[in-house]
Parts: sequence; structure tokens; C-alpha cells
Amino acid sequence: MLKPHPTELRRLVEEYETLTAAPATAAESRIADLAYTLCVSTGTRDVGTALATARAWLVPDGRDTDGRDTAAAGAAPAAV
Repeated sequence: MLKPHPTELRRLVEEYETLTAAPATAAESRIADLAYTLCVSTGTRDVGTALATARAWLVPDGRDTDGRDTAAAGAAPAAV
């Protein structure tokens, strides 16, 4: 399993959290898509575990746990 690029992972986590905090709407299908992508990206079947893993892989200073700069221009996300 390839660990997804932190920029992509951060986007997934933030979008998932934003949509799940909103009132129920047509966003429900997008939430399901995000949950699936997070699970595949982190190698788990449980959304809670996937979110916890994704958050653990992200660090607040803008670098991932491998020291790569997550804001690097032109950085492509890893294949999922």
C-alpha cells in the first residue's frame, strides 16, 4: 500500500469532517465516497480508524511524517 500524499490526505479528512458536520443533504453520497477513499488510502475498513490513521500521518507544521513538504508546488499525490 502506498501512503497517499499528505496534501491529498488532509483534503480528504477536512472535506469529510466538513460534510459530516453539515445538515443531511445531497452531500451524503459524497460523504460515502470520502469514507471509502479514506479507508482505501489507509488500508482499513473502519472510517473511524481511517480518520485516526490519516490524522496521525499528518503533522501540524506542514510536513508529513517522512519530512516531505506538503505545500511543495507541483507535488503530486501518491497513487491510491
